Amino acid sequence: MNKNLKKVSVIMACYNSENTICTAIESIISQSYKNIEILVVDDNSTDNTFNILKKYIDLEAKVKVFKNESNIGLTKSLNFLLDQATGYYIARHDADDLSKELRIEKQVQYLESKNLDFCSSRALVKDTNRLIPGISHYIPKNLLIKYKNPFIHGTLFAKKTVFDDIGGYDEDFYYAQDYKLFKDLLKAKYKFKTINEPLYILNMQDNISSLKKDDQKYYSNCVKNNLKPIKK
Repeated sequence: MNKNLKKVSVIMACYNSENTICTAIESIISQSYKNIEILVVDDNSTDNTFNILKKYIDLEAKVKVFKNESNIGLTKSLNFLLDQATGYYIARHDADDLSKELRIEKQVQYLESKNLDFCSSRALVKDTNRLIPGISHYIPKNLLIKYKNPFIHGTLFAKKTVFDDIGGYDEDFYYAQDYKLFKDLLKAKYKFKTINEPLYILNMQDNISSLKKDDQKYYSNCVKNNLKPIKK
């Protein structure tokens, strides 16, 4: 391994993900970029997720596994993982998605060559290969952020100092925490771009967005209107 490669911490929180967690982790283990640590926290799952995760503790030194004593939600779980991360860069990943083999390598090169603070990429929808974002990809993000989240959370790649400086995810936002984070990043005027190439494969079935539509809408409206949520 090239010792000059900056370490990347991939952070992944999971809950009842026994059917997808292995493929998600394996897609990171098989990355072409090798200076990676994979931090996974199980949010007190009620299925076999944690038992599956435990097998990686002895098999893969780069995988670090944690377990919440109670179900605390995605936002607090991600902040916990940010505190554990030792990488120069942070990469997000969801437990039911996949990263293409060159994802991390290309995002490192992109960030460094363009002197950015963070970047994202487009993605292909799992099972359909539909490219997202579509037309909206070509609309300025600073405009779109006023109406919706124009980024794919799982493709986020950033300097760890960005998370440190902004204080991580806003824990008032139990849902739509990614929308709030991206709005905060843009408001703080961090330098960013979205890679045109899809580097990520996104699951859009039976995920938080589809199962918690009303909650997502409420919290998203709070982001759009600069309001503090008054419910969990």
